[in-house]
Amino acid sequence: MAAPENFQEGKVVLIDKPLHWSSFQAVNKVKWALKKHLGLKKIKVGHAGTLDPLATGLLIVCTGKFTKRIPELQGMEKEYTGTFMVGGTTPSFDLETEVNAAFPTEHITDALVQETTKQFIGEIDQQPPVFSAIKKDGKRLYEHARAGEEVEIAFRKTTIHEFEITRIALPEIDFRVVCSKGTYIRSLANDFGKALQSGAHLTALRRTKIGEFSVEDAISPQDFEDEVSAAE
Repeated sequence: MAAPENFQEGKVVLIDKPLHWSSFQAVNKVKWALKKHLGLKKIKVGHAGTLDPLATGLLIVCTGKFTKRIPELQGMEKEYTGTFMVGGTTPSFDLETEVNAAFPTEHITDALVQETTKQFIGEIDQQPPVFSAIKKDGKRLYEHARAGEEVEIAFRKTTIHEFEITRIALPEIDFRVVCSKGTYIRSLANDFGKALQSGAHLTALRRTKIGEFSVEDAISPQDFEDEVSAAE
């Protein structure tokens, strides 16, 4: 583990964010460990790209002067793996909200699933979920949604570089996606369900890569604290 001054000068810490943790909680755990165990009373710590609490995987945490690199890191392409559940939709496009509509799945074949992925390769127009942190009229979209307010959400350009189906066990479909910054995998789940002439929502999501950084090289927030503690 690096000396305290190295964290001040700037380090990139790869964290494997646990399920149900917010990205903010993971960053706070790193910051708290540096303050408690290395005596760093004032240290800048930030992350390069939010993960939803229901997602796991790679969170790049920057310390000290490396926090200036966050915009650069945020712009890198990302890889995700996860699961779509077909036959039902939710308002949030994932498990944050309950299924609110059911759709037929009898017509869905393995061949149709594989063929449908081709519609999403390259630059696509994507509508972010209403349950997201994007701001509109000074409020987060999820605040409008939870208040029952109707809001119009603009489509955004995003790029899907790779879209691979890794398992089909209906109603579950596992996938791997490599995409540009700003892609919502929840929206991809919803749009994929529509393209199948059915409905779908996201039930599992793991971020495996950001640029050249891999979750295989990441550690849990607790393991990070243990390593910092051992260096006292």
